[in-house]
Amino acid sequence: MTALSLSGALVDAAWLATHLDNPDLVVLDASWHMPAAQRSGESEWRQQRITGAHFFDFDKEIADHSSALPHMLPSAAQFSEQVSALGINNQQTIVIYDSSGIFAAPRAWWMFKAMGHEQVAVLDGGLPNWLALGLPVDNTPPTPAVPSKFIAELQPNWLADAHQVQAALTQADYRILDARSRERFSGQAADPRAGVRAGHMPGAMCLPFGELLQQGQFLPKEQLAARLAPLLTPEQKLICSCGSGVTAAIIALAAYHTGHKDVAVYDGSWTEWGGSAHLPVVTD
Repeated sequence: MTALSLSGALVDAAWLATHLDNPDLVVLDASWHMPAAQRSGESEWRQQRITGAHFFDFDKEIADHSSALPHMLPSAAQFSEQVSALGINNQQTIVIYDSSGIFAAPRAWWMFKAMGHEQVAVLDGGLPNWLALGLPVDNTPPTPAVPSKFIAELQPNWLADAHQVQAALTQADYRILDARSRERFSGQAADPRAGVRAGHMPGAMCLPFGELLQQGQFLPKEQLAARLAPLLTPEQKLICSCGSGVTAAIIALAAYHTGHKDVAVYDGSWTEWGGSAHLPVVTD
């Protein structure tokens, strides 16, 4: 049991600032941006980061390179090796942030949960809020991590594949929530990826991830619960989807934060589903 315990899946800047020097704490920058943004999370991390933060690259490095789909969850063996190289062990508490506020960090949070690490949280408001509060950052070249020993154990309940999603669509005890925009969900807007159909899974419901946020931070817990309540009963098992498995994790984190513990992310998400001719797609 780590000496530094978390009270939930979110921490605020004041909490992190207070514990930043704790040897049991690891801070990770998991910034990732859509290709159209023409921004590099790693380059920006090299220029400015929360003091001591290492970069967690779930797009090009800590991903299943054998898959044609973007940034798919790697094997437990690969995850163990690469997370160990970041200087992380199983006893440490991990706090993850990104440079957008809340965008990519929940994906990394979900990956650690899926690999059996309980003491992991997201910094609410991310780097923008940290900077707005005038808290310390490091602008010097990053120091290489000292390798440690992390052993990942895949938790299948956190992960869903296309077959599980297709089966869940017809089961009342499951809910599929899609984090994409209402225009993309309805099919009114084309998918940005070539060869991927527009629309949504029959029976899925739309919850654009931005509706869970306000000024780069999650809505207060009570408001998140109220936002989820019409879409998800406490008894239902939740599977979250999006374009490529990143913003789906925002819904997953929001649901987990408000008390839903049976939460999974469809890793292939719409890139796989919309790109597979044998999977059903409907439009509004």
